[in-house]
Formats: sequence, C-alpha cells, structure tokens
Amino acid sequence: MEQHRVADAPPDAGEPSLAERAYRALRDRLIMLEIRPGAPISEDQLAQSLGVGRTPVREALKRLQYERLIAVYPRRGTFATEVNITDLAHISEVRRELEPMAAGQAARRATDAHRAALTALMDELEGAPAAPRTPGALMRLDLQAHRAVYAATRNPYLEDTLVHYDNLATRVWCLFVDRLPGVAGHIGEHGPLLRAVVAGDAEKAAALAAAHVEGFERAIRTAL
Repeated sequence: MEQHRVADAPPDAGEPSLAERAYRALRDRLIMLEIRPGAPISEDQLAQSLGVGRTPVREALKRLQYERLIAVYPRRGTFATEVNITDLAHISEVRRELEPMAAGQAARRATDAHRAALTALMDELEGAPAAPRTPGALMRLDLQAHRAVYAATRNPYLEDTLVHYDNLATRVWCLFVDRLPGVAGHIGEHGPLLRAVVAGDAEKAAALAAAHVEGFERAIRTAL
C-alpha cells in the first residue's frame, strides 16, 4: 500500500493527538474515494501507511463509523461505506437549510484571522482557471472553502454538522466527477461567496450559499 503520512494541523490549531491526525487523514481519503466504496479496511495496513500505531487508528475508525464513512460487520470486517445516490435528497435537504445560515453567520461573525484565511482562498480560487487542476485538486479546494466558511461561523455545533454533511456530499460528487464537465465552474462559485463573507454581507452570502447547494444537486441529477 502506498504510504500516506498524516498531514500536520494548521499552525494556529494546536498540535492534534495521533488519533485526531489519523482521523483527519482517513476521513479525507474516504471522502475523496482514495479508499474506494466497499473496500475492506485493515487496521494494520492503515497504521503502517499513516505512520501511527493501531490504537490511534482504532479510535479514528470509531469516529468514522459514527459519521457513516465506514461500516463494521460482525465476522466480516470493516469496509468503506458505499455511496448511495438515494441519500442525495436527504443530504441536500439538510444543506439547503444550514448552508445559507452558516454563510450568513460567517459574514457576521468572522474574525480578522478568518477573513484573512478566506481572502487567501479567494486568491487561490481566482487563480484556478489560469492553472488547470485535476478534478481531485479542485475537490480538495472545494472542501477547504466550505470548511473555512464553517469555521468562520464560530459555532462549533453548526460547523461539525455541516462538515459531516459536506463530507457525504463530496463523496457523491467524487463518484460522478468524470461525468461532470463543469467542476471548475462549480468550484469557482465559491469566489463570490467568500467575497461576500469577507465583506460582511450576510444576506448576499446566504443567497449565494443557497444557490450553490441547489446547483450541486441539479448537476448530480443531470449526470444520473
């Protein structure tokens, strides 16, 4: 198995535990379908690839099971969950309500540090068309943008909930990414949204977030 060292945490987030670092790395590999849906999960192989012991991996897997990214079957083992397209309506139902709320709250509550991070992401998004990226790189940028907005709400419960649902939505997106020619344009929609948040325009940020979620669901259904 290819080695994937656990990524370091942002410098202002404090040093995460080994279990937290293992969780973040495994979560994103599952989200990006680097661990394919239905694939068996080996604690030993994951511990080796992440450069940590089995105990942090086991703790990470417990969280991932709760988040529906892995499933444990008695006498069969642990597997990455399948991406069930019938879940799209349920996921979108939650995101249609919470994404606009989060964008509006981020515009109202973002600190100077949040606005600086969002501005840096804006610059990266605006440079994306000039520097073509792989679909995987674009999806990682999409995750960064969403997570930055959620963090700027300064509401940990709202942030955790939306990270969870955005993770599930991203798995659906990754499953169909080869059939979606407008990925770069979809990711580019974050530019105006981040700009509205940085400017403190809560009403505009909420409207753009709502349109973004609707566009996501429409694009997936078109690809079906």
